[in-house]
Amino acid sequence: MKKITILGSTGSIGVSTLDVVARNNDKYSVFALTANKQVDRLLEQCKQHKPEYVVMADTDSANLLQSKLNESGLDCNVLAGEEGLIEVSSHDNVDYVMAAIVGAAGLLPTLAGVKKGKRILLANKEALVMSGQIFMDAVKQFNAELLPIDSEHNAVFQSMPYNASGTMDERGIKQIILTASGGPFRDTPLSELTAVTPEQACAHPNWDMGRKISVDSATMMNKGLEVIEACWLFDAPVERVSVAMHPQSIIHSMVEYHDGSILSQMGQPDMRTPIAHALAWPERIQSGVDSLDLFTMGSLEFKKPDFERFPCLRLAYEAMQIGGTQTTILNAANEIAVDLFLNGEIAFTEIPNLIEKVMSIMTPREAISLDVILEDDAEARRIAYDSVKVKNTLH
Repeated sequence: MKKITILGSTGSIGVSTLDVVARNNDKYSVFALTANKQVDRLLEQCKQHKPEYVVMADTDSANLLQSKLNESGLDCNVLAGEEGLIEVSSHDNVDYVMAAIVGAAGLLPTLAGVKKGKRILLANKEALVMSGQIFMDAVKQFNAELLPIDSEHNAVFQSMPYNASGTMDERGIKQIILTASGGPFRDTPLSELTAVTPEQACAHPNWDMGRKISVDSATMMNKGLEVIEACWLFDAPVERVSVAMHPQSIIHSMVEYHDGSILSQMGQPDMRTPIAHALAWPERIQSGVDSLDLFTMGSLEFKKPDFERFPCLRLAYEAMQIGGTQTTILNAANEIAVDLFLNGEIAFTEIPNLIEKVMSIMTPREAISLDVILEDDAEARRIAYDSVKVKNTLH
C-alpha cells in the first residue's frame, strides 16, 4: 500500500488523482491533501478519502477547516502555509507526491519531496521552468523518482526506451515532438482576439482544466512552458523540441528516432491516463478512462504553430535559448499577466506584450541558487504588476 500526498487536491489534476486512487484502493491510500482556500471542497474530500493530514494556504482557512472537521467527527492533522506543504511532501510515511499546485507556489514543496527521495508525480511544470538545473540535480543527488504527469511529457516518456535516463544522442533520438490542440482560438481571426473574454479563454475545446492553465493553453504559453520542461526532463537542447498543432488531442506527443521511426502515445484526452501510468509505473492499472475507438475518431491533423498568432510560444523558446533566470522571469510575468487578464485589467492580446516588456527590462542571471531564482521571480512579478498599474493610472 503506497501512501500519497496530493499537493493541490481540489484542482483538476488533484480531483483526477483521487478518482484513480479510489479505483485502486487496494494499492494506494491518501496520506495528505492540500488546497488553497477551498475549505468546503477539501472537507468533502476528507470525508471520502480520510487523509492523515490536510493543509490550507493560510491560518484562517485552516482554522475554518479544523472547525468543520470537528463537527463532522473527522480526525485529521490540519496545517497551514508553505511550511505545512513542505511537511506533508517530505514526511517519512509518504511514498509518492503528486505535485499539482499551479504556478511558482508549488516549487519548494515539490523540491522538499525530491530531497527526501520520494516518487514525484510532476504536474507542476513551473518547478522545472523556474529551477530546471537545480531541480534535476536534486533528483539525482537524492535518488528521487521523477515521473511526468503532463499528458505530453508522459507520452514522450512512454515513447522512449524503458529507462528514461541518459542523453538524447545515446538513445538515438532525433527530436521530441509535443502536440498542441491550439486552444479555443486556433482559428479565430487575429483582429478579434483583443475582445476575447476570460470566459471564452477558459472554454478549452478538449481538456477540462483550471482557469490559469486554460488561459495558458489559449495563448499557447502552456506549450511554451512544456517545451522548457521537456528540455530538462529529457536532457534535450531546445532546438530538438518541436511543437505540432493537433486539434484532436488524440496523439499526446511523439519521439522521432534517427532511423526514421516515430513513436507516439495515443489515448482519450483525459488526465487520468497519465496519472494512472505514473502511479503504477512500470506496471499498469485501471484509470477509468474509456477506450479510444480508432474507427470513429476521424482524421488526425497536424500543422506548424503560427508565432504571430501565438507569440507566447515564441517567447518561451527565446527564454530557454537565453537560459539562466530568463525562464523564471518569463513564468513570473506570465502568471501576473494571466491574473490581470482574468480580473479584467488587461486585454487578452496584452498578455504576451506584458511578458515581453518584463523580459526586455530585466537582465537574467545565472540560476545558481534558489535565492537567486526566487529574487528574480519576485522582481519580474513586481515589474509586471507595476507596469500595468502605471499604465492604468495614466489613462
